Amino acid sequence: MLAGGVAAGLLAGTATCTATQGGLLMGLVDHCHGRDPALVGWFLAGRLASYTTGGALLGLLGSVVSLPPQVRAVLLVAAGLTVIVFAVRLMRRGRSDCAAPSHAVSSRYKAPLLGAATILVPCGVTLGVEMIAISSGSPVAGAAAMAGFVVGTAPAFALLGYVLRRISRTRLARFAGVAAIAAGLWTAGAGVNLGGWLPGPAAPPAAGPGAETVTIFATREGYRPAMVTARAGVPVEVVFKLVDQGCTGTVTIDGRDVTLPATVRLPPQRPGSLRYVCGMGMYTGFINFS
Repeated sequence: MLAGGVAAGLLAGTATCTATQGGLLMGLVDHCHGRDPALVGWFLAGRLASYTTGGALLGLLGSVVSLPPQVRAVLLVAAGLTVIVFAVRLMRRGRSDCAAPSHAVSSRYKAPLLGAATILVPCGVTLGVEMIAISSGSPVAGAAAMAGFVVGTAPAFALLGYVLRRISRTRLARFAGVAAIAAGLWTAGAGVNLGGWLPGPAAPPAAGPGAETVTIFATREGYRPAMVTARAGVPVEVVFKLVDQGCTGTVTIDGRDVTLPATVRLPPQRPGSLRYVCGMGMYTGFINFS
């Protein structure tokens, strides 16, 4: 389980996790405190502690302790707004001398807390590892899988922390701040999408008698077809087939998370649209019932 977690972190989690969670490292680029390399270590230590504890709880209690999609959506919006605040502070920060040592001490407390908070902003690969921890049925195995995942992604976070420290000393800080604001808006938008707070398209006219079984393919670029038609008023089976590994491997549909490949059985639906999204809120699909 530990080796599998490390492999998932190195091979699949590096890009996605740093993209969705790396913005929280902005919080360490605070005057001269962000120039202390040890702070990135404290950040990673907090991340390791929270993931290991979370993995143990998932293995012990299963899906009882996993966050429902609506709660994750709120956390994604909050994380996006937090990243935007950190980015604005980075852009407005003056090049001043280091502050008092007491402030440095408070920053050392801040670093592990920010690292621990990354578990509340899961990427698609994180959700997959969490599902493995749940299915293990063992607190030790669950903790090993999650801890291994953190170890696998640690080099990317350390590199990102180094880059942020270097940029914070130059005029490139403004460009980094703009990029971080864009990332924060993207994260918040993903949360809004995951929560289902965006209006859906109008249902198109029925192209035929409908179907009781529909098949959807999960790819790295999204779900194909992104819009399907099914018959209203009868039970429908939605067959999700996994084509590529990625964040589309976990889908939130009808208020629950499903790891693909899977078949989701829906009760009879009224005419209209049912939205489903990937576990990160990035990719969306619709089932139009008519």
